[in-house]
Amino acid sequence: MNNIETALPSAARDWALFLDIDGTLLDIAPTPEAVEVPSDLAARLEAASAWLGGALAVVSGRSLASIDQLLLPLKLPCAAEHGAVLRLPDGMLHHTAPGALPDHWADRIRTAAAAWPGVLIDAKSHGLALHYRLAPEREQDVRRLLNELIREEPDFEILPAKMALELRRRGLHKGAAVRAFMAVSPFAGRRPVFVGDDVTDEDGFAAARDHGGLALSVLDIFGGAPSQVRAWLRRFRD
Repeated sequence: MNNIETALPSAARDWALFLDIDGTLLDIAPTPEAVEVPSDLAARLEAASAWLGGALAVVSGRSLASIDQLLLPLKLPCAAEHGAVLRLPDGMLHHTAPGALPDHWADRIRTAAAAWPGVLIDAKSHGLALHYRLAPEREQDVRRLLNELIREEPDFEILPAKMALELRRRGLHKGAAVRAFMAVSPFAGRRPVFVGDDVTDEDGFAAARDHGGLALSVLDIFGGAPSQVRAWLRRFRD
């Protein structure tokens, strides 16, 4: 066992565990579709969820369909699109956002991205992300475009991510998702533990701390390695 694994917090049965995906469970890839999913990831998550009595949820900026595809055959409790879509432990879906982006924004974004090779559009039901990992020189162009859009609609904000910028409605964030889960069984009454890797997870960290729980940064606690997070999940079993 390496030094990182020995220093990690021990799992406890009274935890409610919240896990980001990209940069946390999976290594960042050049595009969202190019991530590599270890063959045993679903089994590890299923075992951890069972050990915690079902109090394990995925909290991600990805769409619900994308999350389910990555974690086949599991359908865990989820907060997709930073909490815009919740799948509660009973399987019911709850949309916390009032609707999609303004229609005319999509046309402007598609036109701009078509002129920026390497800038990828990640459209979602309640938002949109522009990835520039393949064209880092376009960061300022992407930022300028999104800033122009939110000046028209102050209900939206720009969320920075790793080599991407995302549009979302204000008030939709991973912290609100954590609070929603903590109000229902089997999460209620437990100690929340949120594991994430970047600024999109800060609200989740804050919500976990507010409930007397733990905020575990992949960079600070797991050496920046999703493989260490996956190894740590082995502790959630008999």
